[in-house]
Amino acid sequence: MKNMPELKNVKFTMYGTGCMSHAIVVAAQAVGEGLTNNCLVLKSWHNLEGRYNQAGLSAAENVSGSYAAGPGRTIWGPPGCFGTALQFAEYCRKYGKSHDMMAPFMENSRRNGLLFPEGYWAQHRPEQLTPEDYLAARWIAKPASLFDNDIPIMVSGAYLFTTAERAKDMKQKPVYILGHASNRGSGRSLTPTLEEVQTETGSTGRKILESAGITANDISFENMYDGFALFHQFHIEGLGYRGMKFGDALDFYQTDISIEGPNPILPSGGNIGSGRSRFWMHTDSIQQIQGRAGARSLTGVKPEIAVSGGPMPMGGNFTVWGASPD
Repeated sequence: MKNMPELKNVKFTMYGTGCMSHAIVVAAQAVGEGLTNNCLVLKSWHNLEGRYNQAGLSAAENVSGSYAAGPGRTIWGPPGCFGTALQFAEYCRKYGKSHDMMAPFMENSRRNGLLFPEGYWAQHRPEQLTPEDYLAARWIAKPASLFDNDIPIMVSGAYLFTTAERAKDMKQKPVYILGHASNRGSGRSLTPTLEEVQTETGSTGRKILESAGITANDISFENMYDGFALFHQFHIEGLGYRGMKFGDALDFYQTDISIEGPNPILPSGGNIGSGRSRFWMHTDSIQQIQGRAGARSLTGVKPEIAVSGGPMPMGGNFTVWGASPD
């Protein structure tokens, strides 16, 4: 609050740690419980010039305990995507898939991201990612390549929450929170196995649907997290999006997953399409339902109910958005 002296008459504050996905469910619950009538939720990510990704433990002088060998933290640790890469490799072996089958998803995500005017790629490097570019990229933690990792950026986002009664007469069309769910799984070792990931995403999917009293068939579109591209399919398979079972997503990516089609995948473009904000998926879900998504607007389905959230398959916070409170 000391950094925002222009905010006056603030009667309620609460710290939703970590990602915007967590802050959103904290704000929704606070309003729902009557702790406040209006709640402004803020989140920023910093990637200062000359200090690329020097944040958190990466910026500390000393890193102790198991973190010293943790992903992306020190010269002794593996790249941040190594756990997801191991899970994806096991996924491909189990279901007979390949890394090449990710290309349509990656091309679609960048295309959608370029239609997000606030995004990094749209503003600074408006270049489409082709399948050839993706398949030729160098490995970071095989089978995770350069483009399977999101890019750290400078970005901020804010959302205003209020009661359904107050929202109905506001300037913008309100979007209602039909439910939210959280999951906090833990692996048996340093890196979760594919089996553990699928157990947790299945559990998360059930909680998401039950929180809103809906079925997977009621979902118009999905905006699940994609900070590592190779785990997006774990999220949507666990959710049962468009009837998917475990092992189905990469085949699904070979069909029409565009914003013009009947089965849109990640219309926001996610972090892969616009840079690491961890909130593009929420903004897009809101804008699609409000009819304010501009060039990203869905035309193959009517945007009425959306699911967004993350970050990791082993746990996170997820929100169900709706055009109607009922």
